[in-house]
Amino acid sequence: MSRKTKALDATTTADAGRAMGTAEETLKCPVCQDFFTDPVTLPCGHDFCLTCIQAVWETDGPNEGPLFCPECQAHALLHQQRSALREHTLVDVTEDPLSLKCREHREERKLFCMEDRVPVCCLCVLKSAADFRERLSDKYSRIRFVLDGDERLMMQIIDAEETYMTEWLEAQRGIVEDQIKEIDKLRASSRSLLQETNDLQFLQQITTQNRCDPLDLKPIQKVDKDLCDKEKLRTVEKLVDDLSVALSQHFPRMWSYLSSPVLDSNTAHPKVEISQDRKQVYWRQQPVSEALNQQPYDSQYSVMTQESFTTGQHYWEVIVQDKPYWLIGVTTGPIDKKDGPSPNSSRLCVNNTSWCIYYGDGQYLVCHDTQEKQLSVGKRCTEPLYLILNPCIDVNGLNRQPLTILWIKDP
Repeated sequence: MSRKTKALDATTTADAGRAMGTAEETLKCPVCQDFFTDPVTLPCGHDFCLTCIQAVWETDGPNEGPLFCPECQAHALLHQQRSALREHTLVDVTEDPLSLKCREHREERKLFCMEDRVPVCCLCVLKSAADFRERLSDKYSRIRFVLDGDERLMMQIIDAEETYMTEWLEAQRGIVEDQIKEIDKLRASSRSLLQETNDLQFLQQITTQNRCDPLDLKPIQKVDKDLCDKEKLRTVEKLVDDLSVALSQHFPRMWSYLSSPVLDSNTAHPKVEISQDRKQVYWRQQPVSEALNQQPYDSQYSVMTQESFTTGQHYWEVIVQDKPYWLIGVTTGPIDKKDGPSPNSSRLCVNNTSWCIYYGDGQYLVCHDTQEKQLSVGKRCTEPLYLILNPCIDVNGLNRQPLTILWIKDP
């Protein structure tokens, strides 16, 4: 047996041992720490030996004494002793503990669905998103089915017109070819006749071949307008144009202009931190004494994006979660990237060519040129614009959440 096989066997044995240990723990009474003897289940769902729970309750009968659960009491005591758990809300044990959990996923229902007005679990939310994805995919499939069917119909009409026109032209070409052959034959016989030197034989051949009569050739038909009428094709084209106009009224979507720039660490203030994928900016942890002396909305703690925009239509989305303070805006600079990051390298709203939206104390404000004012959309900027993010200072752990640029992945 190789070392690799032995190691695999040892790992498998260890996993099996842990699984067996876990299974044994579930078969042991929390009071005596031994296998159950006459096990009973309390309304909260915890199991005990009959004699053990009676001893805890200090009663000999099943219906006497304070019917409390030692496991639930220990858990409640833990919430009182640990500071991190003191803010948790404790509820009384119901007769059906599973009523607090999702019946489908067996997970706690910690969220509330505003549409259905019922509590749901996290898996229900994910399943709801999956249902939306499936429904949207089905709707797009139906749209593609209708468009594909319309395209097939129009192409079939064009193909039918082309087939009939081709057949008619082939028939006319056959007639013309037969006439050409007949003319060539007549020309050959006429050339032979002209070479006859005997006058009597010449007259006899003319009479025999009816050369005195005019030629009886079928006239070449003109092109049938009904077979090659372009109005039919123009009608088909107009139907397609009408469909295109109807669809173009809803396209392109707003999300077609969604930009997903990345953050430029060279412009980040030293007190903010950029994620590895350069899509998130955090407030770097600072000493409490230092953080208390700073305003949470200070505009200097920012970072710019690497990309800039000079022309075209662009927009971006930033996930702010439940941050109580944040700043999002655009700026033209000036920034000297050669000197590296500095405390003033990414200040926001310090000139008349930068704008931002500030959220703080539950209010939204538009800031421009170091002042809070209404943003004028009439001015046009000719310099490159950079997206700039400011996560704002974290005080007492209330503003630790990052600002995240929404990123749509390519399929």
